[in-house]
Amino acid sequence: MMQSERETSAQVVEATPGCAIVIGASGGIGGALLERIKGDARYTEVFALSRSGPIAIDLLDQASIAEAAGTIARSGLPARLIIDATGALDGEGCVAEKSLRQLDATAMANAFAINAIGPALLLNYFHGLMPRDGRSVFATLSARVGSIGDNKLGGWFSYRASKAALNQIVRTAAVELRRTRPQAVCVALHPGTVATRLSSKYANGAHEVQTPTVAAGRLLDVVDQLTPAHSGGFFDHRGEAIEW
Repeated sequence: MMQSERETSAQVVEATPGCAIVIGASGGIGGALLERIKGDARYTEVFALSRSGPIAIDLLDQASIAEAAGTIARSGLPARLIIDATGALDGEGCVAEKSLRQLDATAMANAFAINAIGPALLLNYFHGLMPRDGRSVFATLSARVGSIGDNKLGGWFSYRASKAALNQIVRTAAVELRRTRPQAVCVALHPGTVATRLSSKYANGAHEVQTPTVAAGRLLDVVDQLTPAHSGGFFDHRGEAIEW
C-alpha cells in the first residue's frame, strides 16, 4: 500500500465515532479534564466516573469497576480515550511519610490499593472497550516521585513505591495491548504540581503550581501528540520523557 493510501485508511478508522472516559471526574484534575473533553467534537459521548458520579466507581471495590465498564460497553461506543485521574498521597488511609519510622503496613497497603492496584483493575476491565483498529489512548496519572532514577530526596515511601508500581503496570499492559490493538497507546503521565486537595499541603516549594484547568489542557495536549511508539512510556505535562 502506498503511503498516501495508508494515511487515508488511518483517517477513516480514526473518524469512527467513539467515546471518552474520565475516571476520577469529581477530583480537581479529573473535573477539569472532563470539562475540556466535553467540548471536543471527536467524541460522541463523554462518560464521567467517580464514587459520586452518574456512573459510580470505587477503585477499592472491584465489582464496581467491572459494573462501570459493563455500563459503558452497553453504549456500543468504542473508547477512544480513557483517562484515569485518581490517586492519593495523604488521606484516604494513606500517609506521606517523612522517615522510615513512620512506615505503617495498613497505610502502605492503602496507597498501593489506590495508586497501583486500582488502576491495574481499570486496565483489566476497561481495555476491552478500546477498539482493535484505530487510535485509542489509556492514560493514567502517575507522579515524577515514582521515578526511581529521579529520587534524590527520599521520603514518601508508600506514594513513591505505589506510583513506581503503577509505572510498571502501565509498561506491562502496553506490551500486551500491542498484540491485539497495535494503534493503542498506554501511558503514565505526570501532571506537575496542581492546586488540588492532593497536593495543597506540599505545593509551597514547587517551582510552578498550576490550576487544574491549565494542567488539564497541558495533559490533553500531550495525549494528542502520542503515537503507538510512545506506548508504555512515562511523560510529564510538557511531553518530556521521565526516567524510570
